Amino acid sequence: MNPEKIAEFKKKLEGELALVEKELKGVAAQNPKNPADWASKETEMETMPPVADPNEAADKIEEYNAHRAITGELEVRYNDIKAALQKIAEGKYGLCEVSGEPIEEDRLEANPAARTCKKHM
Repeated sequence: MNPEKIAEFKKKLEGELALVEKELKGVAAQNPKNPADWASKETEMETMPPVADPNEAADKIEEYNAHRAITGELEVRYNDIKAALQKIAEGKYGLCEVSGEPIEEDRLEANPAARTCKKHM
């Protein structure tokens, strides 16, 4: 892959990383000992008095569960993007992690953080 195309993918990845980080920071906190690990932020559920309104408690539980689901998806995407940027830095970007063959350019256009070629999806 030519250097201009790699630079284009790097720019896309950096832009997406900024968006994913912003979304993660809204629902999760980054582990200072392991920056690849994010944990859902506590909700008011943890600080509510023992005899809380059942409807309010249910809402807080629902909010926390939604944060956990979103955090999991965003964390995977965050780590995929970070891995792709690391591969660019190492000169290994665009190679299938299974076969070592080049990943199709149209696949990288659709998902610049792709780890595998179409054959190994």
